[in-house]
Amino acid sequence: MNTPNPPGRVDDVDLDRVWISVAGEVWRRRRGRAELGLAKLLRSPGLARALLATPSLLPGWLIATAIVLAVGAFAARETGTPYVALCAPAVAAAGIAYTYGPGADPAWELIRTVAVSDRMILLARASAVFGVNAVLGLAASVASGAAAVVTFGWLLPMTAVCAVALATATLARSAAVGLAAGMTGWFVTVAAQRMSSGRIAAAVTESALTVPYLIVVVGCVAAIGYATRAQGRVG
Repeated sequence: MNTPNPPGRVDDVDLDRVWISVAGEVWRRRRGRAELGLAKLLRSPGLARALLATPSLLPGWLIATAIVLAVGAFAARETGTPYVALCAPAVAAAGIAYTYGPGADPAWELIRTVAVSDRMILLARASAVFGVNAVLGLAASVASGAAAVVTFGWLLPMTAVCAVALATATLARSAAVGLAAGMTGWFVTVAAQRMSSGRIAAAVTESALTVPYLIVVVGCVAAIGYATRAQGRVG
């Protein structure tokens, strides 16, 4: 008497093993020079691959970021309004939110298999995205002819907004929610300072906001640390 096939097998074919082989072929690719160099620098091939697979470090995203900041620099030169300083924190927050993978990162399943903790991957990705956006923002700000106080004044607000975006994405386990939180927080801050001082650039030039920004950064870093510790693996 014929016995029924066990789960996962059809006509004596182990479908689970077949799909594992297919996934291996899909994800397998030769490491380029950049990945080899990064792996040597970081002393971790898995971390290097995870870093290069970050959505907001892919060429398309970086090009879009550069275009937005370039338009802001052009508008700033034409109008005198520091649009780069106002756009840079929002652009960076979007990139930071999408360093958190589920639902946004096509390589998330692969990254979950590497022998590197999620906290380390998240830290490396967030640091890289923040650094790249800071460099692009500074270049655009200098090109716009902004005063030194405006050129560097948005770095702390950018840090705070990025911290909000990343903390929310980590706690909510959703990059989209993190993006919404970061964008909303920054737009509310800019609008509130515009209403109270009459200057749209007050959010990046007002020294009284330094302490609140620092408090936000510290609180969000603590939240990220708690979330990654409590979840064991982020996601």
